[in-house]
Amino acid sequence: MVHIGIQDKTRREVCRILNTVLADEFVLSTRTKNYHWNVTGPHFRELHVLFGDQYRRLDDLVDRIAERVRTLGGNPPGTLVGFLRFTRLVEHPAVELAGSEMVVGLLDDHELVIRDLREDLEQHPQLRSDLGTTDFLTGILQEHEAMAWTLRSLHGEKANLESCLNEQEKVPYKTEVPCEGLVSMATEEAVT
Repeated sequence: MVHIGIQDKTRREVCRILNTVLADEFVLSTRTKNYHWNVTGPHFRELHVLFGDQYRRLDDLVDRIAERVRTLGGNPPGTLVGFLRFTRLVEHPAVELAGSEMVVGLLDDHELVIRDLREDLEQHPQLRSDLGTTDFLTGILQEHEAMAWTLRSLHGEKANLESCLNEQEKVPYKTEVPCEGLVSMATEEAVT
């Protein structure tokens, strides 16, 4: 029994909400890893690094959310079947995508998670009884806003992203390319 000043019924509902958020994070992390592993083309380096950074941040959120569920006396789903049952994200089949399409897809998913978190915080009165979880979810929402901002800065307009990434091929290694939201490295030989 957990005695932390929150009624059992409220605690169970808060854990249900957290498990849904956890499943969303797990699915988004998996998709981001897929893109990290499978991105190809002339923009490989920049997108591989970006996707790697983002999946590590998402993995940290997954762990923190699961621990919050346990703190409240609940049990997080620990199987792929469980995550797919709880998630609000749609699983996409593995297909080859251009780097810019990966950026747009991840941006769409982050924006969906942001909207869902806002809705969770606004529409579930149980969260008002648990200020710790409300604050916790607000922090997660802010993490997604930051990741979405990074992706949005790359995306800008699809043509801008592709143009910006294509310029990288022409520049020497370790030379910064002035692009909105993107710094590139190209070949070192051309610098010397």
